[in-house]
Amino acid sequence: MEKLNPEQIEEKLKALEGWEFNNDAIETSFEFKNFKEAFTVMTRIAFECEAQNHHPDWTNVYNSLQIRLSTHDAGGVTDKDFALASSIETIIESE
Repeated sequence: MEKLNPEQIEEKLKALEGWEFNNDAIETSFEFKNFKEAFTVMTRIAFECEAQNHHPDWTNVYNSLQIRLSTHDAGGVTDKDFALASSIETIIESE
């Protein structure tokens, strides 16, 4: 998987509302009604991550979730990160 350059990343980010490019990764955050809702969404995302064999750096505190995507083998952002980000957005929208 080839690492994208900053111009390619910024162009692809136009299709993902709320995502930003920061320190060789794309990242976003979400806030939910409560911990149970946050954890439910995290579980759905986790299954999708396994299906894509790509895993985020993420943190959860009560009702908030921060997600950071980068392809470690490539040393930065690749199309694989954008595919997972798009899947995450689909999961979030379905909630």
